[in-house]
Amino acid sequence: MKKLFVSALALAFSITLYAADIPADFSAANRLYAQGKFSEAAKAYDALLQSGARSAALLFNAGNAEFKAGHLGRSIAAYCRAEQISPRDPELRANLAFVRNQVQGVTRRESRWQNWVSTLTLNEGAALTATFFWIVLALLIARQIRPALVAKLKTLTRVFGGLALVSGLLLAGQAAAHFSTASAICVADNVAARTGPFEDAQIIFTARDGAELSVLGRREGWVQVADAAGKIGWMPAKQAEVIPGA
Repeated sequence: MKKLFVSALALAFSITLYAADIPADFSAANRLYAQGKFSEAAKAYDALLQSGARSAALLFNAGNAEFKAGHLGRSIAAYCRAEQISPRDPELRANLAFVRNQVQGVTRRESRWQNWVSTLTLNEGAALTATFFWIVLALLIARQIRPALVAKLKTLTRVFGGLALVSGLLLAGQAAAHFSTASAICVADNVAARTGPFEDAQIIFTARDGAELSVLGRREGWVQVADAAGKIGWMPAKQAEVIPGA
């Protein structure tokens, strides 16, 4: 259900269909892409997304089409949403990095910690932490029931205890990102960030198509953002797509 991939000059195209029940609209959008009608394909994918359809493959293909249509911000937004569903997909991560590198001007970059944390979904992080916790609990119970096993299970208990601690810290980082962090991705070029949420307010800075900004607040029709240099301003919500934390 994906098509791709990154090269230094362009995103090459291939279609791999591995599901027998792919919706007709999705297939039609894929055909538009194959015919080089990238803007039409992007609109077709967006129509599917607006209807409530959601999958990593659909968002991935939408990101490809938006990039080929020259819409860096919309491409990055689609890839980011796909990454939240399929965070370890190597093709997706490669395409996202490739398109991000095309963005001009100041933009926010993920730290190594954020990049590492994002390799798991929040549900996966919770499941991993719970698994390690229950293993440690089982080992402690076994040591209580069979004192003769204490020496044999000592190292194993420490290992899984350490894994439970590390995975718990990872889960805390994921939760913080998910519930308190959001990004605004500019989907137009030279978007003005102003001192207040109104059109005649003074311009503080402008952001290029695809720039990723931190969201600080929202007001009807406006979003307050901060760029990578720490400048804060208000920009029209219609010119930025807000992506919640991973």
